[in-house]
Amino acid sequence: MSENNHSDDINWGPATGVGSMPGGDAREAARTVTGSFEDFVHLPELPARGPGADMIGRTLGLLVEVYAHVEPSGWRVSDRPGRDTRRAHAWLGEDLDALEEFTQGYAGLLKVQAVGPWTLAAALELRGGEAALGDGGACRDLAASLAEGLRGHLAEVRRRVPGARVVLQLDEPSLTAVLRGRVRTASGYRTYRAVDRQVVEGALRDVIAVHDGPAVVHSCAPDVPFALLRRAGAAAISFDFSLLTERDEEAIGEAVEGGTKLLAGVVPSTDRALSDPAGSVMGVRTLWRRLGLNPGTLAESLVITPACGLAGASPDYARRALAHCVKAAKSLADNPE
Repeated sequence: MSENNHSDDINWGPATGVGSMPGGDAREAARTVTGSFEDFVHLPELPARGPGADMIGRTLGLLVEVYAHVEPSGWRVSDRPGRDTRRAHAWLGEDLDALEEFTQGYAGLLKVQAVGPWTLAAALELRGGEAALGDGGACRDLAASLAEGLRGHLAEVRRRVPGARVVLQLDEPSLTAVLRGRVRTASGYRTYRAVDRQVVEGALRDVIAVHDGPAVVHSCAPDVPFALLRRAGAAAISFDFSLLTERDEEAIGEAVEGGTKLLAGVVPSTDRALSDPAGSVMGVRTLWRRLGLNPGTLAESLVITPACGLAGASPDYARRALAHCVKAAKSLADNPE
């Protein structure tokens, strides 16, 4: 186990957000997030602003000595930083300014999100138009560049919000497709070969290791590889609770008993009527009973989140969804049975 895997000394907050928020106003997003959570805020991402504010472009802007620009097919490697890189840097700076403004004196957990090495390799095109995923050397270079870029980014966040305990979240929605050989080539007719599990685990471990605090890996795709992520050093795993199947239950039980925190996405991430807070966590309580886990451990094992990012929600719904996460977590703590 990686040393980062031990999350016991951290007082994880009862609820937080996943990352993205609707709209394009950095101050409004920072105000909403910091106003919603007392002890586990996150740096909002606002993809509606366009390329460079999207999850992939934002992370490409963090890379060291690797540059990319937007093509009609997506992000492609460049020789030097161009307009798209500058735009990604400018938006991230704006987001950090807004966060700093609304976290004066803050001393809780602060989560920053970046795309993990495998989802990045599946999304970034090399010069010939194929994904970096098809080239082992390119995957290694990308992971090393990401690790270096994150080191600088995390230091900047700590400098701006010195009282906070920083949590690194790696977004890996393509991870299961990478492991199973389901990522399509540029033509769409073939798929890239499945990447060896040890190679996948090793790159994740190297990226997680640049952070001396807790790391979360997030995926709102089905079949999250819980055991692999724990071995790679994730202190917590964030997922869409509605996508769990019986196949996942044993891995969830082992994760809980091993001290891995679960960020359970139980609140819908797009506009719809919200049930009462107790109803939102009913599935979690049922799962705990089925696994034979002590209901008293529910609140300390789980952080309640939306099912995925809130970029597709209305601003009003996004505010209500975050408040609902807090209420649902409270219902779990007050009445674990």
